[in-house]
Amino acid sequence: MDASHSRSRVRGLLLPLTAGVCTVALVSGCSDANSDSPAQPAESASASRTVGDLQNEYQDVIKNVLPSVVQIEASNSLGSGVIYDSKGHIVTNAHVVGNEKTFKVTVATGEKVLRASLVAAYPEQDLAVIKLAGVPAGLKPATFGDSQKVAVGQIVLAMGSPLGLSSSVTQGIVSALGRTVSESSAGGGTGATIANMVQTSAAINPGNSGGALVNLNSEVIGIPTLGAIDPQMGDSAAPGIGFAIPVSMVKTIADQIIKSGKVTDSGRAALNITGRTVVDDTYHPFGVALVGVTKGGAADKAGLRIGDVITKVGDLPVPTITSLSEVLASDKPGEKVTVTYLRNGAEKTAQVTLGEI
Repeated sequence: MDASHSRSRVRGLLLPLTAGVCTVALVSGCSDANSDSPAQPAESASASRTVGDLQNEYQDVIKNVLPSVVQIEASNSLGSGVIYDSKGHIVTNAHVVGNEKTFKVTVATGEKVLRASLVAAYPEQDLAVIKLAGVPAGLKPATFGDSQKVAVGQIVLAMGSPLGLSSSVTQGIVSALGRTVSESSAGGGTGATIANMVQTSAAINPGNSGGALVNLNSEVIGIPTLGAIDPQMGDSAAPGIGFAIPVSMVKTIADQIIKSGKVTDSGRAALNITGRTVVDDTYHPFGVALVGVTKGGAADKAGLRIGDVITKVGDLPVPTITSLSEVLASDKPGEKVTVTYLRNGAEKTAQVTLGEI
């Protein structure tokens, strides 16, 4: 989550919302306490058993998973992480580690501070792996679930260190799947555009970044990464709207980093360009000007060059560099797309075989 809360020494990203927040008032009803209905005691007993069962499930999940969630402290920030394997690898967000190489790690089961060092960070997906200098006895790796089994409405718990409060747990549901979200690059954010994120109503606050989003089977299904903010409310946090990187991507990136020390196959499409948003005479953004074209990359092979202004990919307009990233996030390397662009004021098109980030 975005380090706009760095004054608390907690790093977390907050994503602006483009729409306002509606307020809903809930009114509870009461039944007659003196009712003679014979069904009332049975219903109350059933409700009590249901609440008790769910509470026991929550407590079991917390007991199973919380020992695998750690607090990560860098020189000027604090976030969360999840123990990935028995060798001491920990997965977290790239914006949690920032430019740091060494970290202090505290596990949920004890106050002893452990030392860890960076294996590699992959800002393009806002993921990183660090490794403990020594593996303590009883280190418990988390169990990672299956993204294909995540469904809207599932109950989830978010575990981490919001605002530096270690071993904190919040609860909610999976609100939506397949969200494409762009982070801010300000205040410690990576500026990454991340596809297929899990939206959740579980509270995600600064410091939760890199922690665990967990189902009731005690499986990690995502890494909480950012929460939304509402510009109409003075950029304050928008309650109940948070986003987590799906576990499938977490495992893909972490496995590559652990094996090779870097990401060797991102699966992310790219034009292999450097661009900037340009505006028209009315100061409205209308395209992405190419300020750099990688030699031998996708755009270069298609004949695009510095100074061209991309306005559409396929049928989708791309008035900003962020919108261009969001369109490409749903594509795969090797796919062919039609790119519409301006060169010296004239509109042209090019067939581009997408490269890889």
